[in-house]
Amino acid sequence: MNRSILAAAASFLLALAPVLPAHAQKSAGDVVDDSTIAASIKAGLLDNQHTHSGQINVESYKGVVQLSGFVATQAEKDAAGKVASGITGVTKVHNSIALQPATSLGTKLDDSIVTGKVKAALMDSADIKSMQINVETKNGVTQLAGFVTSQVMKDKAGKVAAGVDGVTRVDNVLLVAPK
Repeated sequence: MNRSILAAAASFLLALAPVLPAHAQKSAGDVVDDSTIAASIKAGLLDNQHTHSGQINVESYKGVVQLSGFVATQAEKDAAGKVASGITGVTKVHNSIALQPATSLGTKLDDSIVTGKVKAALMDSADIKSMQINVETKNGVTQLAGFVTSQVMKDKAGKVAAGVDGVTRVDNVLLVAPK
């Protein structure tokens, strides 16, 4: 029951969330639709007993959905994809969730520091719209996800992240936004 209440609350709050710069080239209708889609998926993940919604990021751009983040099992990744594909308005799902085992508290702290360094490096880099990029790190693997405006920006973001101390590998799953 608590998950259902939390799912409803998350859906409501996410629908009211401010629009991020990644959506700057969309019409007002697209923004509302994508906000609704993302909120519905997050609520579905929260309500699903096989997914840890806090570990899964959801981005939607004109009905194209990207799931990213890290989970421990293929079953959880598959369950998240199934939830997303079952939402009205979703035209395609890119399930970019990476599999990583659970980590120790010390590793989580190290990963948080690396994530902060990558975010700062992306913000400092010219021609990268860093607010469009989700950055997650687990066991030294840094994942870049979200929608960017060009392949050049995707490639540059990957190079910047790879140059940050503490990054052992970059999982660049950024998607170039559909036109």
